[in-house]
Amino acid sequence: MPRLVVFNHVTLDGYFTDMQGDMSWAHDAKPDAEWSAFVNGNASGGGRLIFGRVTYQMMASYWPTAQAHESNPTVAKQMDGLPKVVFSKTLDSAAWNNTRLVKTDPVSEIRKLKQESGPDMTIMGSGQIIAQLAQEKNLIDEYQIIVKPKVLGDGRTLFEGVKERLTFQLKKSRVFDNGNVLLCYEPLG
Repeated sequence: MPRLVVFNHVTLDGYFTDMQGDMSWAHDAKPDAEWSAFVNGNASGGGRLIFGRVTYQMMASYWPTAQAHESNPTVAKQMDGLPKVVFSKTLDSAAWNNTRLVKTDPVSEIRKLKQESGPDMTIMGSGQIIAQLAQEKNLIDEYQIIVKPKVLGDGRTLFEGVKERLTFQLKKSRVFDNGNVLLCYEPLG
């Protein structure tokens, strides 16, 4: 059964986007060889990417470009090649390589995907999808959160819209020289 992992960046004040939905702050880390190796290794892990419409459009506007392939060829190649699922009720098509558009309920579709054989899945960005899935039992297997040494002052939280209390267990952590901290949590209950 494939696992579903959330991978996101948050600020010290708990936001994963600013009020305009901008996440560019998450990718301006100080140069750090250990961080670069982690990013490239993470991208090489394979799997299937899961997006909501907003994150999909942001990713699709960057990763297939010449600039992305020049700046970070390892990640760009993986992002282009991996199978992707985008949840949207408003998109008419999804043209990025290996992308399947799903217009149905994310909860039921993810339940179906988890019952099939296939690669593990990673949700990036996509706070609305995460909030929907987080409230369901046995859907998200792990949360990999990168805490960035930044404060936005305002924005959107990763769990915006969650209506019930959720509890997690820290499974591992890692501190990078550039100040980023990786926290890996599993949901309890």
